[in-house]
Amino acid sequence: MPWNDEAGSRPTSLAQMSELLEAVVAGASGEALAEIPLPRSTRAVFVRREDQDMFEGLDSRDKDPRKSLRVDEVAVPELAPDEVYVAVMASSINFNTVWTSIFEPLPTFGFLDRLGSESIWGRRHALDYHVVGSDAAGVVVRVGSLVRNWKVGDEVTVHCNYVDDQDPSSHDDSMLASNQRIWGFETNFGGLADIAVVKANQLMPKPTHLTWEEAAVNALCNSTAYRMLVSRNGAPVREGDKVLIWGASGGLGAFAVQHVLNAGGVPVGVVSSSSKAALLKRLGCENVINREEKQYHFWQDEHTQDESEWRRLGKDIRSLVGSDPDIVFEHPGRSTMGASVFVAKRGGTIVTCAATSGYMIEYDNRHLWMRLKTIKGSHFSNYREAWSANQAIVDGRVVPPLSAVFPLEETGEAAFEVQHNRHEGKIGILCLAPREGLGVSDPALRAAVGEDRLTIFRHDKG
Repeated sequence: MPWNDEAGSRPTSLAQMSELLEAVVAGASGEALAEIPLPRSTRAVFVRREDQDMFEGLDSRDKDPRKSLRVDEVAVPELAPDEVYVAVMASSINFNTVWTSIFEPLPTFGFLDRLGSESIWGRRHALDYHVVGSDAAGVVVRVGSLVRNWKVGDEVTVHCNYVDDQDPSSHDDSMLASNQRIWGFETNFGGLADIAVVKANQLMPKPTHLTWEEAAVNALCNSTAYRMLVSRNGAPVREGDKVLIWGASGGLGAFAVQHVLNAGGVPVGVVSSSSKAALLKRLGCENVINREEKQYHFWQDEHTQDESEWRRLGKDIRSLVGSDPDIVFEHPGRSTMGASVFVAKRGGTIVTCAATSGYMIEYDNRHLWMRLKTIKGSHFSNYREAWSANQAIVDGRVVPPLSAVFPLEETGEAAFEVQHNRHEGKIGILCLAPREGLGVSDPALRAAVGEDRLTIFRHDKG
């Protein structure tokens, strides 16, 4: 039976956590780590079921993650046979943590309750608090009885595709599984904690040339961009393809730029400031559109879009690369979808994975059907895609867009930064790692990739 939450709710042993951390930092063997007792509770970031109506009546931008995200001790659940405990050295902020923290578009407790109804192990997740976080880098400290490819002491990163392989629908493309979920968003025990509970089929090797915080910011966004632009399940880029990338200096867009370049395509990055435009050019994207400079107004009012502004955007794209984009990498949603459908070339593809500006979208369908365009939906990635995306990081062909690092206690502030687009790239969160800069085990590869390239997104941070 899964361990009872109340029975194990005694405080974390600081001595146990300190011993574990010292051993991990010292590179202790798996045998040594296995001998260190694990605490029955862990420091974690969570929202509470009782708070899910706290922002009722407020506009989305007035809902404040700093008020809902809490940092405190929570119980560590019993390990299922196909799971591992990961001592989380670092994690990161994704927009799904913002959604959870503002209880929008739905409180995530409904997701946990549905998972809780599926099985005895699923029942552990249906709690009155939700530990969030869909990225992590750390060290395996215990393995379940069915885990065969990973062992205590392995340094890992975690991807967030949470899927039950007993469902036949998961065995072609697991993202089509009827019970596919996102770890830390639609499940409990996520990565913004000192100890996370992770399925073995979520684990990937940690890039040896990266610090813990650099390794922690990649899996969700990099895997998502890979499926959208490299995998046959998305709109795969061919050599010479022109690709319009919204939010190209953000966490998702920065990976998209790199995958397009690696495939021989031509990225056209859209950003919101001159500093972000300069950053993007350092990343290798020569064609950049600065919205702050261009002052596009795609919406005349709440209900009316302006086709003349779409045409102006299309003209600006053609002036840079000579033709309409073959692919549009779309994730803002409501604010940009009308423009995205319009500017894509005849027969082109708009591939979309999110709607950070609103999910009730509008576009002129004439420009879709009469010009034979396609809108392709995409959502995270399956294990093979995530593994391949991670390998690009491991090999140094893709670099992490880490721009800032916060301690776990300031996760609410970090989520607020992401909510209001005050950041570039990705924000890392230190969990067990006592400071930045730890975790590099292959300094030669780091030197070969280049410190300047690895820290492109931190150049302006001093």
